[in-house]
Amino acid sequence: MITYTFDGSFEGLLTAIFESYDRKEKAVQLVWDKYYQPSMLDEALEIINDEAKAKRVWEGLKKKLSPEWRTRFYKAYLSEDPQTFQDLFDFARYIFDNPEGAETNFGNPYVMAVSKMDKKVNREKHRMKAFIRFQKIADGIYYCPVEPDFNVLPLIASFFRNRYADQQWIIYDIKRKYGLFYDLHTVQEITYEFVSEIDTRKVALPAELTDDKEELASILWKDYFNSTNIPARKNMKLHIQHVPRRYWKYLNEKN
Repeated sequence: MITYTFDGSFEGLLTAIFESYDRKEKAVQLVWDKYYQPSMLDEALEIINDEAKAKRVWEGLKKKLSPEWRTRFYKAYLSEDPQTFQDLFDFARYIFDNPEGAETNFGNPYVMAVSKMDKKVNREKHRMKAFIRFQKIADGIYYCPVEPDFNVLPLIASFFRNRYADQQWIIYDIKRKYGLFYDLHTVQEITYEFVSEIDTRKVALPAELTDDKEELASILWKDYFNSTNIPARKNMKLHIQHVPRRYWKYLNEKN
C-alpha cells in the first residue's frame, strides 16, 4: 500500500483520486499532511494540487452521481475528519469502478460512511442556524463567534444572507480562524485580520465595543425567555438532547 499525503483541501482530495488512477494504484492510504508521520517502511507520495485534474474528477462524479449525492460528498468533506477523507477517496473509487447507481448500495462500507457523516454535518448546520446569537457592535455590524465541530460556514451563508438581508453581520469561526461578512450586497470570506480588534476567544463582547442598545436588547430577550418558561414542564434531559451544553455559551438566555 502506498500513502498519499495531501493538504486537506477539496481540490487536493480530488487530485489524489485522479493520481491513483493515473498511477494505477490498487491500494492507497490517504493522509492529511498535518497528521502524517513518516516511517522508514512507508512509500509516500505528496499530492500537489492540480485544478485541471481535480476538475476532471469532479466532472466524472457529476456524470455518475445525482446532485443530491454530490452535495452529500461535499458536506462529508466539510467534516474535516481524517477517516472521512479516506472514506471519500474510497467512495469515489467505488463509484467510478462500478455501474451507475452504485451509491444506492448501503451495504457498501464507503457508501454508509459518507452517508453517516453527511447526516452529522447536516445536524451541525441546523444547530448553527438555530443557536447563533448576534451582538450589535458600535459600528452597527452584528457579530457572532461560533466554534462548530465541522466546517459548516459554507453551508449556512445563504440562509443568513436571506434571513438578515437588511443588516450587516459577521459570523466568525474561532476554531478555523475565518468568517463570513455580509455587507448588504454579498457574503465575503474574511480572515482574522478583519476582526483583529475583537477578542474572538470571548463570546460576550465588552461593553465598550457594543452598541448602546445591545445590553437592553439582551435584558429584554432574557425576560422574554423567562416569561415563556414553564418550570412545571421542565425536562432537562430532553432539553439537553435538543440544545447540547456545548452551545449554551452562545445563548445569552443561558448566562
